[in-house]
Amino acid sequence: MAAMKPRTGDGPMEAVKEGRLIIVRVPLEGGGRLVVSVNDAEAKELYNVLSGVVNPA
Repeated sequence: MAAMKPRTGDGPMEAVKEGRLIIVRVPLEGGGRLVVSVNDAEAKELYNVLSGVVNPA
């Protein structure tokens, strides 16, 4: 059986590549994290959608 990682709800926003998927973890207000897995095409689409609403720094 694989080693279990502790389930902590807090932490930084992160994205990691696991096999063919990209796992995105976003901290939420009030605790916990939203965890989403996307493939490369979905990640590109998400990038395009977000870049349309985020002002350049």
